[in-house]
Amino acid sequence: METYKSNPEEQEYQSRIPVEKVAAMMDKVKDTIAQVVVGQDVMIEQMLVAMLADGHVLLEGVPGVAKTLTAKTLAKMVDADFSRIQFTPDLMPSDVIGTNVFNPQKGSFDFKQGPVFGNIVLIDEINRSPAKTQAALFEVMEERQITTDGVTYPMEAPFMVIATQNPIEHEGTYRLPEAQLDRFLFKINVQYPKLEEEILMLQHHHEQKGALSLEVMRPVISKQDIDYCRSVVKQVRVDANLLQYIIRVVADTRNNPSLFLGASPRAAIALLNAAKGLAMLRGRDFVTPDDIKEIVPVVLRHRIALTPEKEMEGMSPDDVLKEIVGRIEIPR
Repeated sequence: METYKSNPEEQEYQSRIPVEKVAAMMDKVKDTIAQVVVGQDVMIEQMLVAMLADGHVLLEGVPGVAKTLTAKTLAKMVDADFSRIQFTPDLMPSDVIGTNVFNPQKGSFDFKQGPVFGNIVLIDEINRSPAKTQAALFEVMEERQITTDGVTYPMEAPFMVIATQNPIEHEGTYRLPEAQLDRFLFKINVQYPKLEEEILMLQHHHEQKGALSLEVMRPVISKQDIDYCRSVVKQVRVDANLLQYIIRVVADTRNNPSLFLGASPRAAIALLNAAKGLAMLRGRDFVTPDDIKEIVPVVLRHRIALTPEKEMEGMSPDDVLKEIVGRIEIPR
């Protein structure tokens, strides 16, 4: 295993972190997903990082690029409760979190849980519902609990929300509130597959004769495995100079002339946790500057907002983040 320093005592301490075991679990999940989803390796890897970092994921891409399929396949790999919510303009908060139903036999109200009560929750077309329904997700995504009529119902761990949205279609959609966007660890821009990947996808589909192999797949990890992996990720070492590097990147977004909204302190914590998850997925028990640089766009792109002038110039949030990362000195 690659080590950060050559100190024998430090090597002995680092060897107590079972990096290889966690990486092997995630590799097994990744390889199994690849049997269903051809291509989109970057998206799959980033979703696994989010799972290790105990975060939620927003998938944005045009229809037909396997956003929903990948989310369903990932959920299938975990022996846990999976639920899917199709967001529509007429969806009410009670349709998501649940409601109290009168029980005539008891003469009292019983709480009927909504579909958000699950371990992995897929929210399809999240931008199809209005602000009232969007607000119903604020508490459960941040605090992992639901409060209704003064009673709090905690969510069972692990709890992960995977949401999808189409960036092209605007009719009948509602812009996600900044408070909700900030609760997503990652915003992943799902791209079209490469030419060779698309050819392989067609060959795979042809050989299956149109049958969806997802139906016959079985879980490869359990809820307990995820909890274990997350406990190991928390032990990944991050040097003090890297912590300062994260703060400098986040602080620069708040003082950047191209942005009128910078990243929050929650973004700095998200960047730290994501870098730890990426290091673990790569089989290391320490974070490098490259881990942080690689994960900056997916952590920060939905937490910043361009000035109107820069939007008119055609600049994107990723362009500004690339400029910030390129300007700030990398710690040695």
